[in-house]
Amino acid sequence: MVATPEKMQHTHEHLPGHDRIAVLLMGYGEVESYEDFANYNEQALNLLTAKFAPVPTWIYPTLAKILAIFDRHEWGHTHHDFISPHNAIFEQQRAGIEHELQHKWGGGVQVFKAFNFCAPFLPQQVLAEIKNQGFEKILIYPLLVVDSIFTSGIAIEQVNNALAELADGDEHWVKGMRYIPSFYNEPEYINLMAQIVEEKINSDLADAYLPSQIGIVLMNHGCPHKAKGFTSGIDESQALYELVREKLIHRYPLISVGWLNHDTPLIEWTQPNATQAANNLIQLGAKVVMFMPIGFATENHETLLDVHHIIHDLEKQHSGVDYLQMACVNDDPRFLDMAAEWANVHIQELMAAEGKEVNVHLAIHHHHHH
Repeated sequence: MVATPEKMQHTHEHLPGHDRIAVLLMGYGEVESYEDFANYNEQALNLLTAKFAPVPTWIYPTLAKILAIFDRHEWGHTHHDFISPHNAIFEQQRAGIEHELQHKWGGGVQVFKAFNFCAPFLPQQVLAEIKNQGFEKILIYPLLVVDSIFTSGIAIEQVNNALAELADGDEHWVKGMRYIPSFYNEPEYINLMAQIVEEKINSDLADAYLPSQIGIVLMNHGCPHKAKGFTSGIDESQALYELVREKLIHRYPLISVGWLNHDTPLIEWTQPNATQAANNLIQLGAKVVMFMPIGFATENHETLLDVHHIIHDLEKQHSGVDYLQMACVNDDPRFLDMAAEWANVHIQELMAAEGKEVNVHLAIHHHHHH
């Protein structure tokens, strides 16, 4: 049976709760008021830094306030009252993905955004709304960072905390769940990253530089080598880099990974960082260096401010070299189309599956004895 999108929309308008799917699109979120810096930093310290930095938790509130002072100086004074475009871009991504999904599935599928660190879109707040709207099946979909269980895993941590808070009675309200941990090895994404680089070279650089003089820094989200036993995303991010590099290397020989690390004391971060990567390519003869974020799907202060600082410092050291700062994939229609497609198989499974009733009182609380 083949149904038109219009008929599918009509079919799903009056579906019962167990046939409706809430897609929970998750990103970091970034502050839009400088007064929120301390709260933002404290949540980030608790969710991210605590998993790899040897810093006692009792110092987090004080440390968050100290970091907020530096943030306000950088965003306010150094960058002329910069406000991150991340949240607005993420909303465009949410709306675009929802448009694609509803074209296929109708109104029974809705996409909700949740920010790890920013109210009023914290996962607990958004899941409460999903519950109130009668959804019983959820697809958890971290989108911002293209790696693995470490950064995407904090989404699961927050979802689990929220679901524990929202539980009522013996039977859990969630009857079905799926999860998309990453898309680092999706062929469509790999091809798009290489295509964006080639398009920019052809439009801006090909007439002025030989292919061997064009340095390409493919930027990944920085990862700590030791993260208290957590898988930190290095393997996935390295694989992403290798797959994109393979698409470009035969035409453009000067390519390096560049990790956007956080300058955290006592932590061993992935190398080379983006600055070192550019220096290496310049030493090999690059006359122009492109900075292309492949490990971030959404623009944020790291891809904007951090890369801006990197280029500014390089210009002082190598004034005869040109630099090109590329944008994240953001709301490129090609990306939104493939991001929706990755969700389709999980939505189909949730649609087809009978709702699984979970009784919270059946959880195993006794210890195993030999």
